Amino acid sequence: MLTNNPAVHTPVWRRHGMLLLLALLYTNTFIGRQIMAVMIEPIKQEFDASDTAMGLVSGLAFAGVYAFFGLGAGRLADRMKRTHVLAASALIWSGTTLLCGYATGFVVLVMARMLVAIGESAVTPSSISMIADLYPANRRAFAISCFSTAPTLAVIIAMSAGAWVVENYGWRTGFILVAIPTSLIAAVILMVKEPVRGTWDHPQETQSASLSLLETLKSLWDLRPYRYLIFAAGLSTLGANAYGMWNATFLVRSHGLDLQQAGILAGFVGGGTAALGMLFSGWMTDRLISAHPRWQLLIPQFGHGMGIIAMTTYLLWPADSTMLLFGHQVPTAMIWCALNGFFSVWWVGPCFSMITRLVSPDSRAVAMACQTVLVTLLGVGVGPLAVGALSDLMAPVLGAESLRYSLLFGCSSTLLAMIMLFVVTRVSQPAKPREAAILV
Repeated sequence: MLTNNPAVHTPVWRRHGMLLLLALLYTNTFIGRQIMAVMIEPIKQEFDASDTAMGLVSGLAFAGVYAFFGLGAGRLADRMKRTHVLAASALIWSGTTLLCGYATGFVVLVMARMLVAIGESAVTPSSISMIADLYPANRRAFAISCFSTAPTLAVIIAMSAGAWVVENYGWRTGFILVAIPTSLIAAVILMVKEPVRGTWDHPQETQSASLSLLETLKSLWDLRPYRYLIFAAGLSTLGANAYGMWNATFLVRSHGLDLQQAGILAGFVGGGTAALGMLFSGWMTDRLISAHPRWQLLIPQFGHGMGIIAMTTYLLWPADSTMLLFGHQVPTAMIWCALNGFFSVWWVGPCFSMITRLVSPDSRAVAMACQTVLVTLLGVGVGPLAVGALSDLMAPVLGAESLRYSLLFGCSSTLLAMIMLFVVTRVSQPAKPREAAILV
């Protein structure tokens, strides 16, 4: 046991408190993303925009800027105090989200969304880097899963409370209300002490801090398991994020629900089950990899397979099939929406945890930034835009049902992610735990 490790003597409440703070920041920034799902129809009507244009403002405009600044943000997190990087990012995000609420035209809104991406670009790489220093590898998948439930919690809040705010007070008010809490979180982050970098790693596993960004990127690219793993993550989110962005609109168009009903169902059913699935898969991974490391990738594979089945069934389920739930008629298809939410996120905790074990402590933020940039480009950028464009393309033939069939695009991207994870298993050697200490 590494008795000289300062993390062993760190109070448990302090580690968990830091994790909670990071998760709160991540949740709020994702509410800013996901609330766009219930803003699509009112923004489209106000600015007379097409589905393709809405795919642009909800996805590609944000993702392009995020990708441009993402690697630089990761580099800053690897070289500077991460709490300072996070606090600055949170303040930028808060201010630019306020600008979205005061947009006077569609072009102004697109520009404001691009500025939001700058503030958000450092949140994930900085946070995952800190979590890897808070928890040893045999506890890390569950800790990362707790952090990564933020998007699913954001879906619940954005689709339910967000839908109510947008329907009753307008989409501009939604942006303004979302912007306020992040500035308060930034102030708290500045007052906490971040963990020592590389706490749970052996000294020889730390690279020289003098490596340039290009040298760091080259060393990461040469690491074949990491390379294929981030491609698998990107493909996993390609269809999943598009589905998350368009799901409420799909329920309005294909199942005849009003915006508030659709937002509540998509949020609580899809988001709630996803949160449970993410926590369960992280918990299960930490326990099973002790018996055999292969579970690190088998768990995501199984989740993807079940997710494809559930997603296909959900999208093709007839609209006239309903059930009574708490006195309200609800589409029976929501059963399959719940199953998809539970299984489709099983890749997050295991894959993120594997990344932190593959790379050295002083390149983790850049490694996570690469992964997040790719995920954002494909999932936030290409995904919603592709589904919107496919919907517009099929609309002359299928009418309002065009969105139903364009969302099937996500199943093909998930299948490709499964293939990529299989490649990871072929190029990886069984990982040996780096830590000898057990967190108590």
